[in-house]
Amino acid sequence: MRKNSIQKSKHSRDIHFLIIIAVSVLLPWIVSAQTVDDCLACHSDSTLTMEKKGKIISLFANYAPLKKSPHAKLVCIACHVGFDAGNVPHKEKIDPVNCLNCHKDASTKHFIHNPILKSKTSESELVASCKQCHGTHNVQRTKIRTIGMISTESVDICATCHEEQTRHYRLSAHGKASNAGVIGAPVCMSCHRSQITGLNGSSDSAKVKLTQEKLCLSCHLDDPNVRRQVSPTAGFIAAYEKSVHGSALLKGNAAVANCIDCHGSHEIEKGKESTSRVNRNRIPETCGSCHDSIAHEYRESIHGTASIKGNKEAPVCTDCHGEHNILSPSNPNSPVSARNVSAQVCAPCHSSVTLTEKYGLAGDRFKTFSSSFHGLATSSGNIEVANCASCHGVHNIKPSSDSTSLVHKSNLATTCGKCHPGANERFTVGSIHSSNTNENEEPVLYWVSFAYILLIASTVGGMVLHNLLDFYRRSKRRLMIRRGLVQEEHYGHTLYVRMTLNERIQHISLMISFFTLVFTGFMLRYPESFWVVAIRNLNTNVFDMRGILHRISAAVMVTASLYHLYYIFFVPRGKQLIRDLLPKRNDMNDAIAVLKYNLGFSPIKPQFDRFSYIEKSEYWALVWGTVVMSVTGVILWFDNTFMGLFTKLGWDVARSIHFYEAWLAFLAILIWHMYFVIFSPDTYPMNLAWLKGSLTESEMAEEHPKELAALKRKSLEKDGKMISVIVDGEKDAANTSEEKSI
Repeated sequence: MRKNSIQKSKHSRDIHFLIIIAVSVLLPWIVSAQTVDDCLACHSDSTLTMEKKGKIISLFANYAPLKKSPHAKLVCIACHVGFDAGNVPHKEKIDPVNCLNCHKDASTKHFIHNPILKSKTSESELVASCKQCHGTHNVQRTKIRTIGMISTESVDICATCHEEQTRHYRLSAHGKASNAGVIGAPVCMSCHRSQITGLNGSSDSAKVKLTQEKLCLSCHLDDPNVRRQVSPTAGFIAAYEKSVHGSALLKGNAAVANCIDCHGSHEIEKGKESTSRVNRNRIPETCGSCHDSIAHEYRESIHGTASIKGNKEAPVCTDCHGEHNILSPSNPNSPVSARNVSAQVCAPCHSSVTLTEKYGLAGDRFKTFSSSFHGLATSSGNIEVANCASCHGVHNIKPSSDSTSLVHKSNLATTCGKCHPGANERFTVGSIHSSNTNENEEPVLYWVSFAYILLIASTVGGMVLHNLLDFYRRSKRRLMIRRGLVQEEHYGHTLYVRMTLNERIQHISLMISFFTLVFTGFMLRYPESFWVVAIRNLNTNVFDMRGILHRISAAVMVTASLYHLYYIFFVPRGKQLIRDLLPKRNDMNDAIAVLKYNLGFSPIKPQFDRFSYIEKSEYWALVWGTVVMSVTGVILWFDNTFMGLFTKLGWDVARSIHFYEAWLAFLAILIWHMYFVIFSPDTYPMNLAWLKGSLTESEMAEEHPKELAALKRKSLEKDGKMISVIVDGEKDAANTSEEKSI
């Protein structure tokens, strides 16, 4: 206990000693400290002056503004230090006021003037830098609206040093809005309170550019006062961050453009102003500040020369690439991607009736491209096939009459050769944008198309009329049997061979390959059909799989056809098949007789043999179609070779024939074949011969009565021979037995 008391006593003596020392040191200063009134006793005199270096300097201090400032509680010598107030004059050279003695964090808060604060300048220069902006005795808090740093007066304050910048600002959209008192209009410190400049050598840093972008968005996207004043939508403005520029900047690429690079800084103006950096006429110049080589190509293009001449309808960079939402050409959502460039960029202008008529351009170019193989493949999702830019160029597009143009006649072989190795001059024979609807442009294609359309209309129309009459007659007979008006004949249960296993395999191979060819072929021709779009959406590789499947099916059909040739020339049953399928004069008579019967002019239904005119016409149409489709298909498959041999026009003719022949074959199978094997009232729901290979006696009697009669005759003749053989055998046996008994 005693030891603790001694320690406490010693500690108390130490504290008392320190207090005495502090009082002895500070007391003289406290006693001699000057009050505000002491200073104002002299410095409130407005006539108080001194001469320095031949100049009269006022020593008057207006205390009224200081009383309203944050420094009101400070005495004069809190800032004015380094002299003895009792001496008059106080000092030969008065030390300048050093604001950093109190505001030690100013260097970290003042981003824009940070280098000045940190530089080893003289104290007089440092004081000047503070008071030029904040004032002297009239300092106010920065949160007060009336202070120059926030109000429009700040522009005048900043102009004392930054004359050129403020001149640009006053002429800008921001300056005009601020001068007009628009709420939310920025002044100097609205932007420069953040680290958005590169005076410290970081102007190329991604961090500074990101800060600039966020600063712009803080008003144009987040401030409702500003949002009400500007026309671009929030989505349009926010799209920058997802653009090729914005995404690259977020990844740290400081070389990409941000808001300031395109719109400017102090000189920002609305796009409608002719001096604006984003004015339509200045867009190529603005984009060219980064994309110099591309801008040079553009200026020499047909679009660039038209734009330079003041044509406001000539496309500039933003018309094709977009504005805030610019995406990389490799991005499938970009308007200039391989899949979209023709439809989304070129077509709007080159399909416009107004523009094409005004400038004498062909208005069907996108239409003819869309119906070409290139256009159809592009619509199907193929990004490797040629599009508008592949042939005409991108930024260097020139008219075909220009010898330096990619589509000038002398350069076409080279241009085509980029995708078609070995392309020669014959590739250029024929119209590139071929059309089968314009007789003057491509008369051969026009007449081929016209002939096929006429053939399809007449053939398919005749089939429809024939089947409607047949359906009516058969349905009427069935109803009469059902009502007991006509007695239905009854036949036995014998089955007759219609198709052997060999023939059924040939038929199934042909059937599967045919419908696969139709399905995959129409997928290419009609890529935007709902059923094609649904299939395409299942997998991105559908187009490639479609092409492979189409060619495999073609190979199967050709192989089956070649085997069929072997079958009908070398196999006995095949030989008989082709003999029975050969057209005969009686076939025409049967067709006329059927027409009379169906129209009610004749009560007698014609009797058919193994094959009627119905099967024969279908078979020989199939032979013709297979030959035509195979030949034209090979030409289309090996395009480089055959365009070099037959010219592009010859290839286009083959393509037209292939297309129309496909439609003719498909409609013939659908209307003619399917009706007689499925939908005919006497056949429905299906003729099963293609599966089982046989027909019932009733079916034979209905469709092939002559063949049935012939088969029965042969059967009777065979039975008669068998009876004769049996009788003769019995006689021989009896004679032998009699001889043995003897």
